[in-house]
Amino acid sequence: MTTTTSLTPARTPRSGSARSARLVTQSGVVAGLLVFAALTSFPVLVVVLAAFSPESEVLSWPPNFIPSRLTLENFDGLMARIPVFGQSWNSFVFAAAVTGLSLVFNSLAAYALARIQFRGRIAIFTVLIAIMMVPFQALLVPLYELISEIGWVNTYAGLVIPRAADVAGIFLLRQFFITLPRDLDSAARIDGASELRVFWSVILPNAVPALLTMALFHFVNNWNDLLWPLIMTSDSSVRPLTAGLALLTGSATGVAPYGVMMAGSLVAILPLVVLYLLVQRRFIEGVAMTGMKG
Repeated sequence: MTTTTSLTPARTPRSGSARSARLVTQSGVVAGLLVFAALTSFPVLVVVLAAFSPESEVLSWPPNFIPSRLTLENFDGLMARIPVFGQSWNSFVFAAAVTGLSLVFNSLAAYALARIQFRGRIAIFTVLIAIMMVPFQALLVPLYELISEIGWVNTYAGLVIPRAADVAGIFLLRQFFITLPRDLDSAARIDGASELRVFWSVILPNAVPALLTMALFHFVNNWNDLLWPLIMTSDSSVRPLTAGLALLTGSATGVAPYGVMMAGSLVAILPLVVLYLLVQRRFIEGVAMTGMKG
């Protein structure tokens, strides 16, 4: 006669308490994330509601976040005050051109510092790290004088060229390129590939997530940038949207049209939201890979 014994371990009070503690921890994390998401989303929600609210209700006291009626008069006021479409195009040209040039120059410099052995490589990298510590405001006046001497004030070249390379971008891409296996480019060099061919055909295809992440950061930073476009442009034909919205606060009436400013802020946000939704998956992959390998 044979007997059958169960192989499933019996549940113990200790395992039950551990599971309960894990559930409590997970619930706390989820609750904390929900609170954080609500706090970070609240300003965006206020901008959206204020953009569609009558001007008289935007700054009413006590604050009334839910408008009594939805209206487009703030968008009409925005169109009347600034050339929205033209300045949005200027913002796109400025951000896209800086992003494209930065990816080219930053990736080339990062490749040289990460994958090519040459004398002075460490010294150059040290100098670049030191440059990262210098605030941009300290360079603003001499840079403006240089651009003015060249005659690039109120031009796309004056906006784009000084931002065409970024030390932080070189640093981050270098950290990513270092993590790629050395066998990849060594095998290509043995087969007779030039350095440019190795860079283009071997390194860049393996760095697409990092490049997309860098591109999104550059585009968003330059689309939202205010100081540099405000200093470099006084002509509305080349002025980006952020600088145009900032000048609304100095209207001739002396009264800041906050409803119009909220409508302008919403218009400025929408292209970035669409861009993020398009590259969301690759962006998260790139951040995760850069974080693990950097």
